[in-house]
Amino acid sequence: MDAFDLFRKLGAGAKFDFKRFGKDADRFKGVRSEQKDGSDLLSGIDFFGTGIYHGNQVKLAEEQVENGEEESEGESGKGKRKRQDEVKTVNRVRAQHRINVHGCDVPDPVCTFSELQSEYGLNPRVLQNLSSAGLTTPTPIQMQAIPLMMHGRELLACAPTGSGKTLAFCLPLLTHLKQPANLGFRALIISPTRELASQTHRELVRLSEGVGFRVHILDKASMAAKKYGPSSNKKYDILVSTPNRLVFLLKQDPPALHLSSVEWLVVDESDKLFEDGRSGFRDQLAAVFQACSGPRVRRALYSATCVPDVEQWCRINLDNLVSVNIGHRNSAVETVEQELLFVGTENGKLLAMRDIIKKGFLPPMLVFVQSIERARELFHELVYEGINVDVIHADRTQQQRDNVISSFRSGDIWVLICTALLARGIDFKGVNLVLNYDFPTSAVEYIHRIGRTGRAGHTGRAVTFFTEDDKPLLRRYTRGGACGLMGEGPNNIHLKKKKDKL
Repeated sequence: MDAFDLFRKLGAGAKFDFKRFGKDADRFKGVRSEQKDGSDLLSGIDFFGTGIYHGNQVKLAEEQVENGEEESEGESGKGKRKRQDEVKTVNRVRAQHRINVHGCDVPDPVCTFSELQSEYGLNPRVLQNLSSAGLTTPTPIQMQAIPLMMHGRELLACAPTGSGKTLAFCLPLLTHLKQPANLGFRALIISPTRELASQTHRELVRLSEGVGFRVHILDKASMAAKKYGPSSNKKYDILVSTPNRLVFLLKQDPPALHLSSVEWLVVDESDKLFEDGRSGFRDQLAAVFQACSGPRVRRALYSATCVPDVEQWCRINLDNLVSVNIGHRNSAVETVEQELLFVGTENGKLLAMRDIIKKGFLPPMLVFVQSIERARELFHELVYEGINVDVIHADRTQQQRDNVISSFRSGDIWVLICTALLARGIDFKGVNLVLNYDFPTSAVEYIHRIGRTGRAGHTGRAVTFFTEDDKPLLRRYTRGGACGLMGEGPNNIHLKKKKDKL
């Protein structure tokens, strides 16, 4: 439990006495009215964990209405009651769906996709494509993030894995851009891996079918320079790419790609992209942000986990930032039954794995290991077990990786051994079991791994092996709450111990 959680628990149930401290509140509002440059440090804090934030003064507005202080000259009592009912309805919707918002002038959430057509001009064909895909009701992150982007607001959105974040930024892009125009790329989506970029590209193509948008994914950089460079006819609208391929084109002399027409820049899995070191893309992102130099560009960052570095960067660099969080921040998805299994030693892992196979399991299953070498080793151990198993990692060619993912989706592969390559964003709707063969090194990594199951409201199961050597990590998770690993709630891990010779 961190300091914020402690303060929230201590302050639970506290209520501002407006009648007693009315004069102080008037002075506070006077100070806030002078801070129109967005520098109010208190605007993004939910002191009591209510999900109703003083940044947009929704709760304050409700109390003002109740005390008759919002009534202006000529306003009837009926109008005042109507406003009071509207505020209470918004508060109730957000509380029901665990939508937490930090920011000023936040638009109301939408409860149906049809509202997007009537209120924001969503293309009827896009709405039809949604219905054809079986998408009838927006998820909590879509309910709040879509109206924000429709209003052109810059945001940082954090929601559990499998909660529909991709759709939350795809629909506003298709609505905001209105119709195809030969102006160059007007929207750019950055993903940390080629697999996630491909998935986002497919989603956009499906949603925009019949509308006419030109959605492209950056493949080989050498071909892209000719296809999208200054000499091209610029007949494209939305680009999906990984940061390294994009930066390669931007660093050509002259740049092989111009992003000055970009109106929306979306960063998916933003905390991964802001990591330091070999696995991070912070330097590449800096080049991308600089290249998107148009005066109308707006930014939106999405992820299942949010780290302080990303949040701090957003508060400094984004205009009038709104932060949206669904449920408890950095918590494991509640639809996944989690289990810890003590296996003693490294040899015990292989015995426990074979035991799972022997007892019978319902495929498909994802198995996460910590390195490419360990993925290869486990594959060679299991390939003769009589099950359809394959392996995917960064050393395999892009064609091999695409073939493996396609076979896994079609059911030809029952068990897929993978590294962190597939830990983020990839949507396998039918995964029944995630096995952490190697103990994850961080709570964030754990959340993303088990998020490959239990998606879109379906239930799933996650089993995590741990040995004597993993106990220090386990103690750290337990002591710190581990972002929901060992905390309170329905997604607790059940601890088991193998009783046979492991």
